Amino acid sequence: MNDRVDESPLPDLSSDHSAAASELRMATFRLARRLRAQRAIDTMSDGQFAVLAALTVHGAHTLGQLADRERVTAPSMNRTVSLLEDAGYVSRIPDEIDRRRVTIDLTDLGRRIVDETVRRRDAFVEEALAELSPEEREVLARATTIMRKVADR
Repeated sequence: MNDRVDESPLPDLSSDHSAAASELRMATFRLARRLRAQRAIDTMSDGQFAVLAALTVHGAHTLGQLADRERVTAPSMNRTVSLLEDAGYVSRIPDEIDRRRVTIDLTDLGRRIVDETVRRRDAFVEEALAELSPEEREVLARATTIMRKVADR
Protein backbone atom coordinates (compact mmCIF):
# COMPACT_ATOMS: atom_id res chain seq x y z
CA MET A 1 0.00 0.00 0.00
CA ASN A 2 1.46 3.32 -1.05
CA ASP A 3 0.75 5.94 1.60
CA ARG A 4 2.90 8.75 0.26
CA VAL A 5 1.34 12.16 0.00
CA ASP A 6 0.34 13.01 -3.56
CA GLU A 7 1.23 16.67 -4.04
CA SER A 8 0.27 16.84 -7.70
CA PRO A 9 -2.21 19.60 -8.51
CA LEU A 10 -5.86 18.57 -8.49
CA PRO A 11 -7.77 18.98 -11.72
CA ASP A 12 -10.56 21.54 -11.96
CA LEU A 13 -13.58 19.43 -11.04
CA SER A 14 -16.20 22.18 -11.00
CA SER A 15 -17.62 21.42 -14.45
CA ASP A 16 -16.56 17.81 -15.07
CA HIS A 17 -18.81 15.50 -13.00
CA SER A 18 -17.08 12.40 -14.34
CA ALA A 19 -13.63 13.49 -13.18
CA ALA A 20 -15.06 14.74 -9.88
CA ALA A 21 -16.82 11.42 -9.28
CA SER A 22 -13.64 9.50 -9.99
CA GLU A 23 -11.50 11.69 -7.72
CA LEU A 24 -14.04 11.51 -4.88
CA ARG A 25 -14.39 7.73 -5.26
CA MET A 26 -10.64 7.15 -5.17
CA ALA A 27 -10.09 9.44 -2.18
CA THR A 28 -13.02 7.90 -0.30
CA PHE A 29 -11.86 4.33 -0.92
CA ARG A 30 -8.31 5.15 0.07
CA LEU A 31 -9.44 6.74 3.34
CA ALA A 32 -11.82 3.84 4.00
CA ARG A 33 -8.99 1.35 3.43
CA ARG A 34 -6.76 3.26 5.86
CA LEU A 35 -9.56 3.34 8.46
CA ARG A 36 -10.33 -0.37 8.06
CA ALA A 37 -6.68 -1.11 8.81
CA GLN A 38 -7.13 0.48 12.25
CA ARG A 39 -8.66 -2.49 14.05
CA ALA A 40 -8.29 -4.27 17.36
CA ILE A 41 -7.76 -7.68 15.71
CA ASP A 42 -5.79 -7.88 12.48
CA THR A 43 -7.17 -11.30 11.53
CA MET A 44 -10.83 -10.23 11.64
CA SER A 45 -12.34 -9.65 8.20
CA ASP A 46 -14.22 -6.48 7.31
CA GLY A 47 -17.40 -8.55 7.00
CA GLN A 48 -16.96 -9.99 10.47
CA PHE A 49 -16.37 -6.57 11.98
CA ALA A 50 -19.41 -5.20 10.10
CA VAL A 51 -21.57 -7.79 11.88
CA LEU A 52 -20.17 -6.81 15.28
CA ALA A 53 -20.70 -3.13 14.47
CA ALA A 54 -24.29 -3.75 13.32
CA LEU A 55 -25.06 -5.59 16.55
CA THR A 56 -23.50 -2.74 18.53
CA VAL A 57 -25.52 -0.04 16.79
CA HIS A 58 -28.81 -1.88 16.16
CA GLY A 59 -28.94 -4.52 18.89
CA ALA A 60 -29.57 -8.25 18.63
CA HIS A 61 -30.75 -9.64 15.28
CA THR A 62 -31.88 -12.93 13.85
CA LEU A 63 -29.59 -14.50 11.28
CA GLY A 64 -31.95 -13.45 8.48
CA GLN A 65 -32.08 -9.87 9.71
CA LEU A 66 -28.27 -9.72 9.82
CA ALA A 67 -28.04 -11.19 6.31
CA ASP A 68 -30.50 -8.60 5.01
CA ARG A 69 -28.72 -5.75 6.80
CA GLU A 70 -25.32 -6.77 5.41
CA ARG A 71 -26.76 -7.73 1.99
CA VAL A 72 -25.43 -11.28 1.99
CA THR A 73 -27.11 -14.67 1.80
CA ALA A 74 -28.30 -16.42 4.95
CA PRO A 75 -25.78 -19.30 4.49
CA SER A 76 -22.95 -16.77 4.13
CA MET A 77 -24.09 -14.93 7.27
CA ASN A 78 -24.36 -18.25 9.11
CA ARG A 79 -20.68 -18.97 8.33
CA THR A 80 -19.67 -15.49 9.50
CA VAL A 81 -21.70 -15.77 12.71
CA SER A 82 -20.28 -19.25 13.37
CA LEU A 83 -16.72 -17.89 13.13
CA LEU A 84 -17.59 -15.01 15.44
CA GLU A 85 -19.31 -17.38 17.86
CA ASP A 86 -16.32 -19.76 17.88
CA ALA A 87 -14.07 -16.79 18.72
CA GLY A 88 -16.38 -15.75 21.57
CA TYR A 89 -17.54 -12.44 20.03
CA VAL A 90 -21.24 -13.31 19.62
CA SER A 91 -23.70 -15.74 21.10
CA ARG A 92 -26.81 -17.40 19.71
CA ILE A 93 -29.81 -17.07 21.98
CA PRO A 94 -32.74 -19.43 21.33
CA ASP A 95 -36.19 -17.82 21.30
CA GLU A 96 -38.20 -18.96 24.32
CA ILE A 97 -41.41 -19.29 22.30
CA ASP A 98 -40.17 -20.50 18.90
CA ARG A 99 -37.11 -22.74 19.43
CA ARG A 100 -36.36 -22.64 15.69
CA ARG A 101 -35.71 -18.91 15.95
CA VAL A 102 -32.31 -17.79 17.21
CA THR A 103 -31.15 -14.28 18.02
CA ILE A 104 -27.51 -13.25 17.57
CA ASP A 105 -26.07 -10.86 20.14
CA LEU A 106 -22.68 -9.50 21.15
CA THR A 107 -20.74 -10.92 24.04
CA ASP A 108 -18.74 -8.67 26.35
CA LEU A 109 -15.62 -9.64 24.39
CA GLY A 110 -17.32 -8.63 21.13
CA ARG A 111 -18.24 -5.26 22.62
CA ARG A 112 -14.65 -4.70 23.71
CA ILE A 113 -13.40 -5.48 20.20
CA VAL A 114 -15.83 -2.95 18.69
CA ASP A 115 -14.98 -0.32 21.30
CA GLU A 116 -11.23 -0.73 20.77
CA THR A 117 -11.53 -0.67 16.99
CA VAL A 118 -13.68 2.49 17.11
CA ARG A 119 -11.16 4.07 19.51
CA ARG A 120 -8.27 3.30 17.12
CA ARG A 121 -10.15 4.60 14.10
CA ASP A 122 -11.16 7.80 15.87
CA ALA A 123 -7.56 8.30 17.03
CA PHE A 124 -6.33 7.88 13.45
CA VAL A 125 -8.73 10.56 12.20
CA GLU A 126 -8.03 12.89 15.14
CA GLU A 127 -4.29 12.62 14.48
CA ALA A 128 -4.81 13.34 10.78
CA LEU A 129 -7.05 16.33 11.54
CA ALA A 130 -4.47 17.75 13.95
CA GLU A 131 -1.98 17.93 11.06
CA LEU A 132 -4.34 20.05 8.93
CA SER A 133 -4.82 23.78 8.93
CA PRO A 134 -7.95 25.27 10.51
CA GLU A 135 -9.20 26.08 7.00
CA GLU A 136 -8.74 22.48 5.86
CA ARG A 137 -10.56 21.20 8.95
CA GLU A 138 -13.45 23.57 8.18
CA VAL A 139 -13.64 22.30 4.60
CA LEU A 140 -13.76 18.71 5.87
CA ALA A 141 -16.46 19.59 8.39
CA ARG A 142 -18.60 20.99 5.57
CA ALA A 143 -17.75 18.02 3.34
CA THR A 144 -18.94 15.62 6.04
CA THR A 145 -22.48 16.91 5.70
CA ILE A 146 -22.33 16.68 1.92
CA MET A 147 -20.87 13.15 2.00
CA ARG A 148 -23.68 12.01 4.31
CA LYS A 149 -26.20 13.48 1.87
CA VAL A 150 -24.62 11.52 -0.99
CA ALA A 151 -24.40 8.32 1.07
CA ASP A 152 -28.03 8.56 2.19
CA ARG A 153 -29.44 8.73 -1.38
